[in-house]
Amino acid sequence: MHTEIPILLAAIGVVGFACQWLAWRMHIPAILPLLLTGMLIGPVTGILNPDQIFGDLLVPLVSLAVAVILFEGSLTLKFTELKGLETVVRRLITVGSLISATTSTLAAHYLVGFAWPIAILFGALMVVTGPTVIIPMIRTVRPKASIAQVLRWEGIVIDPLGALFTVLVFDFVLTQHLNVGSMLLEFSTIVSAGAISGLLAGWLLGQALRHHWVPEFLHNVFVLNTVLATFVISNSLADEAGLLAVTVMGIVLANMRNVPVRDILDFKETLSILLISALFILLAARIDLASFAILGWGALGVFAILQFIGRPLKVALATYGSNLNWRERALIAWIGPRGIVAAAIAAVFALKLEEAGVEQASLLVPLSFSIIIGTVVFQSVTAGWLARKLGVAEPAPNGLLIIGANPLAREIAKAMQQFDLNILLADDSWDNIRKARMEGLSTYYGNPVSEHADRNLDLIGLGKMLGLSPDERRNSLAAIRYRTEFDAESVYVLQSTLEASESEKRRITEHYRARTLFGQEISFSKLSSLLSKGGEIRVTRLTENFNFNTLINELDKKFIPMFAIDPKKRLRVFCSESKIEPTKDWHIVGLSYTTEPTQQTNS
Repeated sequence: MHTEIPILLAAIGVVGFACQWLAWRMHIPAILPLLLTGMLIGPVTGILNPDQIFGDLLVPLVSLAVAVILFEGSLTLKFTELKGLETVVRRLITVGSLISATTSTLAAHYLVGFAWPIAILFGALMVVTGPTVIIPMIRTVRPKASIAQVLRWEGIVIDPLGALFTVLVFDFVLTQHLNVGSMLLEFSTIVSAGAISGLLAGWLLGQALRHHWVPEFLHNVFVLNTVLATFVISNSLADEAGLLAVTVMGIVLANMRNVPVRDILDFKETLSILLISALFILLAARIDLASFAILGWGALGVFAILQFIGRPLKVALATYGSNLNWRERALIAWIGPRGIVAAAIAAVFALKLEEAGVEQASLLVPLSFSIIIGTVVFQSVTAGWLARKLGVAEPAPNGLLIIGANPLAREIAKAMQQFDLNILLADDSWDNIRKARMEGLSTYYGNPVSEHADRNLDLIGLGKMLGLSPDERRNSLAAIRYRTEFDAESVYVLQSTLEASESEKRRITEHYRARTLFGQEISFSKLSSLLSKGGEIRVTRLTENFNFNTLINELDKKFIPMFAIDPKKRLRVFCSESKIEPTKDWHIVGLSYTTEPTQQTNS
């Protein structure tokens, strides 16, 4: 048995990665293949038995993992992004929580037959929505920024509050005695302990990072250990205060000035993916499939109540009198999936209730998982379609952020506009920006890697970055900055001079370089020289008789291909690191010229 445990632990990691990759390829939430895989290797085949492997460590490990996940989510919550929507979020997590709990409780009692104590506990569990499924859904649906911010804030902040609510109800279920005074005192104690611990830990952590008390190579380890320590200490002060503490801690850190959290956020996001994958597989592997049959069709009725009555009623009251229009409210009311926190709390409390001999406790987990799976599947399939029908979906991220508004950048931008792509030129040269605006191009005036750009540069609809500045350092800095917004394969940089002519001391290290735009033999100086000598950016449509090779040969190789747009208007960029094979009905954008360029050097 001891030799099998390492194999099973490694297999969980490999299978979790495979599920995440499959979800990425199929454009579906990762929770679906993770849950199905967990049930397959758990109750179906009996390969994985989490209780046998981890024993008494399972519940603490799940709790610590959830704490890290919530901290990572709260690191993305900035108050500046919530202006005008504070009241909506506040209502969603207060009055809205009561509405969710009430409708869920009534549905579980009358449709599934839960006794009132278990029904109330289920209602408390269904308060949480879950950032682990909402954030991936937002990325897929691409709703307007106002909708995304409301859903993100609600999903992250409501998780610890929902957990606190569940703790109070859990105590009521065990004692079967409702003492409002003691419950309010316990709630106040938990909230106070969590909030104060989180505020203090967040402020101290921010000070340590801001004043460089910890070397940079230890930042990630220091932050992770601080999160775990804060969670444990808060829980020791008051049961279940830890989740609130780490959430408050993340929000404090995210909103402190001059605190380097970007690398920390990248590390925590990677860690969260690993933890989420393992948790869903482990929790799904503990499910008793026979218990689903006991629930019957009542589980479907509970899902329908939550989706079509509880959620819309909650959102209607929370958004009343706000600046959100009815279309935005409708999409918010449609999206409210349950995630890992609901699954983890249900699994932990059901286990404790079963040990205490509470009837129907064993049905709490299957009903919770039924709602999790139902909301995720239904909303994932329909939310994107609904957002497009309501007109509240942002355009596909197929546009270009161009670093530089010089003549070369402007000519490329004008040629690409005919494909209805979002094109934004960013430059801190007013002369370049002024000329770009006079030519009808969208611009951002300022340094694209400044703090002002972080707050004000609108990246909606943009999916690729092109470094077209004559300053290669500027291009490289922008590539490092925007690979976190897009991805490494969507960031391209044009060399300022031919790389072969640069000494090793001046050449930027491979680790920080983006994809080489248009090829190794193409530089900013070469393209600028060709343009100044009569070259032009042209667009050519390929046919059966006029293919890509014909285009190159007809122009006697005096053509530099830059972009390819397929019949579905998907943009491809010619670069050294990948090969494009355009076919019929593709459009090729490139620079044609007759005079060879003059070699020149740019500083």
